[in-house]
Amino acid sequence: MNQPIPYDITLTFLGTGTSTGVPVIACDCPVCMSEDFRDKRLRTSVMLTINGKNFVIDSGPDFRYQMIREQVSDLEAIIFTHEHRDHIAGLDDVRAFNYLLNKRIQVYGTKRVIDSLRGEFAYIFHNTRYFGAPQIDINNIDNNEFAIDDDIKLTPIEVWHHKQMPVFGYRIGDLTYITDAKYISPEELEKAKGSRILVLNALRKSRHISHLSLEEALEIIHYINPEQAYLTHMSHFIGKHQDVEKELPDNVHLAYDGLKLQL
Repeated sequence: MNQPIPYDITLTFLGTGTSTGVPVIACDCPVCMSEDFRDKRLRTSVMLTINGKNFVIDSGPDFRYQMIREQVSDLEAIIFTHEHRDHIAGLDDVRAFNYLLNKRIQVYGTKRVIDSLRGEFAYIFHNTRYFGAPQIDINNIDNNEFAIDDDIKLTPIEVWHHKQMPVFGYRIGDLTYITDAKYISPEELEKAKGSRILVLNALRKSRHISHLSLEEALEIIHYINPEQAYLTHMSHFIGKHQDVEKELPDNVHLAYDGLKLQL
C-alpha cells in the first residue's frame, strides 16, 4: 500500500498559515510586524507535482494568488481534507483552468465535504449550468486507498479536528501530509509509519481545543520518526520563524510559503 511511487514528487507549500493567515488583520504583534518573508503565511495548502502534473490539496481563500505566485499553468485535481472555508473558499477560481485549458478539474472529497461544497457553491452544481460557473468532476472518496490520474495512489489518514469533525490527511508513497488534526488514533498513525517526510499541523505553543500544539505535534513526530518533518497551519502565536526554528529537533522544521521539497 505504501510503497514509494515510481515518480518524482515536488511538494510546494502554497500556504502555511491558519484560518486568519499571518499577519492577522489589525494585529501589531512582533510576528505580524516581522519583515521576514517566512513569517508571512497564507492559508494552508500544498501542491504536489508528480511526473509533471499538478495536484493541489485544499483550495483556500488565497488559492488564486497562490496559483499566480507559483506560476501554475495547469492543474489536474483538488483533493480536499475537510470542509472548513479556509480550505475550500477558493474553489471558484478553477474557472481560469477551465477557460484557458478547455478542461474540467477533478475534485476529490468525502461525502461530507462534497455535500458542503454543494451548499457553499450551489451554482456549480445546479441542474441548469450557470454560465461561467466552474466545471468540475466530483470523485467521492472514503477511508480506503484511491487513485488519482489512474495510477497515483493515496492513502487517507483520518484525524479529528476537535471531536466532531473528521479530516483526511494523505499518504503518497514516502510522504505523509496531515493538517487540522487534534487527535489521531493509533490505527491511523500506523499508516504514517515509515514516511520519509511528514507534514503536520502545529497551531501554536499553547494547547488548543481543535488543533495540535507544538508540543503535541513533536510527540507525534517522535512516534512516527520520519527522516524530516515540517510543521504547517501555524498562527502568529507560534512565534517568529527564526526563533522557533532554533528550538526544534534537527529533523523538524517550520515550513514556510513557497518552500519546495523534492522526493
